[in-house]
Amino acid sequence: MTPISLGGPMSEPTETIQQPDLLMAEIGRGMELGQRGEREAARGVFTGVWDRLGADGDPFHICALAHSMADVQDDPREELVWDLRALEAADLVSDERARRAGVTSPVAAFYPSLHLNLGDVYRRLGEVDLAREHLARGLDAVGTLGDDGYGQLIKGGLDRLAERLAAPGPASG
Repeated sequence: MTPISLGGPMSEPTETIQQPDLLMAEIGRGMELGQRGEREAARGVFTGVWDRLGADGDPFHICALAHSMADVQDDPREELVWDLRALEAADLVSDERARRAGVTSPVAAFYPSLHLNLGDVYRRLGEVDLAREHLARGLDAVGTLGDDGYGQLIKGGLDRLAERLAAPGPASG
């Protein structure tokens, strides 16, 4: 969401309001569909956003879209494409851009989840070395997370990924 200053031309802003971010609202709608198990409908919403956004769009939007699109893929190879796209876009997002979108944490807090998803998909694809690399990167970044429900969810996911990678077999679990 983009803040709008309501101050005069030479005055200090007296109030800041948030202008709705229509792409993020659409991405949120797709996420809700995915969380309800309506994966095909979610993919349809995300595809529509991607068609408008494109690969050269705002990296913040691309990161959010790709991270969410990966979650509703049935083919892990397609999931990997979207997870990699999300990571690449995150590298281009500034803390200021994230703040304008209403994100209160630094962009660095995106990385534990991004690396968790990449580690898990690489594990499922039998790419254990790459899975371990992303697990290590996620664990290195975990200090950026708060001790709230979201932080605990991601930390727990990284712990489960570590356990699965320690178990016998190329893609255990």
